[in-house]
Amino acid sequence: MVITQAGPRDCTDVPTMGVEEEFFLVEDSGLLSPCSVEVLDGAASGPGELFGEFTRSQVEAAGPVCATVEDLLAGLRSARLRLAESAARHGARVVAGGVPVLPEAGPQRLNPGSRYHRIAERFGAVADAAGTNCGCHVHVAVPDRDSGVAASNHMRPWLPVLLALSANSPVCAGADTGYASWRQPRWSRWPTAGPPPPMESARHYETCVAALLESGAALDRRMLYWDVRLSDRHPTVEIRVCDVPATPEESALVAVLVRALVSAALDAAAAGRTPLRRDPAVLRGDLWRAARDGLEGSCPDPLGGGRLRPVHAVLEGAVEHLRPYLDRSGDLEFVRAVLGTLRVRGGGAVRQRAAYARRSRAADVVDYLAEATVTGLDGALAPPPAVLPPAHVRPSGG
Repeated sequence: MVITQAGPRDCTDVPTMGVEEEFFLVEDSGLLSPCSVEVLDGAASGPGELFGEFTRSQVEAAGPVCATVEDLLAGLRSARLRLAESAARHGARVVAGGVPVLPEAGPQRLNPGSRYHRIAERFGAVADAAGTNCGCHVHVAVPDRDSGVAASNHMRPWLPVLLALSANSPVCAGADTGYASWRQPRWSRWPTAGPPPPMESARHYETCVAALLESGAALDRRMLYWDVRLSDRHPTVEIRVCDVPATPEESALVAVLVRALVSAALDAAAAGRTPLRRDPAVLRGDLWRAARDGLEGSCPDPLGGGRLRPVHAVLEGAVEHLRPYLDRSGDLEFVRAVLGTLRVRGGGAVRQRAAYARRSRAADVVDYLAEATVTGLDGALAPPPAVLPPAHVRPSGG
């Protein structure tokens, strides 16, 4: 994926964007299927690129560079369909979920490549658990790396909101974890995972990266797993905090909101406005809360000084705050429509739990996700209306 930004940014620019989605491959039974090499070899060509991931039961789709939500959504749908069609020819299905729904039969087979094996050797059991997860990464073009650092500083308080919006991994190893996003605490085991610290400049950023490499906490620059980072391959800032959403519409929603937030951040930095201060320890707590509650819970409101509010209310305020940018890019109507649907249907975690509640079978969650991955938010069999999960599946305290 190559994303370019032509010339210096001005107030009328709408930056380009791109989305990378990771998926699981599963057998008809719902168990993970180590057939990524075969599925990728048989996938039809189309917009964007398809890759292997850490294990042979995962694949990744890197979408094309997009200026409009229509093009973005078309690319997301195309990649999911091409992977699903190829997987079907090998007796497998493609599932957009943050963690394996059914129990794993031991450590997963790694994809070919010495790098993955070196990661597994260095990080041991951390790689066994933290490597088998699927996220969604959004790239937004920025003029230069100092601008990317400024955007990162302003994006930090929004990370819990984006995680709550995308939370799509409540069921793991056949049981409800009590979290809307179980991927987030699993992924946090990597030593470089989590929110980035506030940065003074691109030079400060590089100093931190160099120290992590020297300590061995990262094998290489690609293992800088911060929730926001600068891309080394593209002139972009990359937001990596999200679960992979069940449907392409939800991924597109996350992407256009991220683009608007980055645009607002760049304007705020240019005007000399300082980001909302959120200490790293507090922000990690914010992310824990977002992972536990998901879309139907509460999270700190960056526009309200970090005060805890319902996520839907925070998102409504964000849309109003970002309206000039969403209007400029033509995304406002799409954002309102998808958020309205999610308010009725529930976020990814609620829909997974509703699928499980029908017969208390985790395999039904896999079936729902496999359908929703390809047919989308309106095409998949609708679970019952969104409700908060019962108290016995939610952790107490906090």
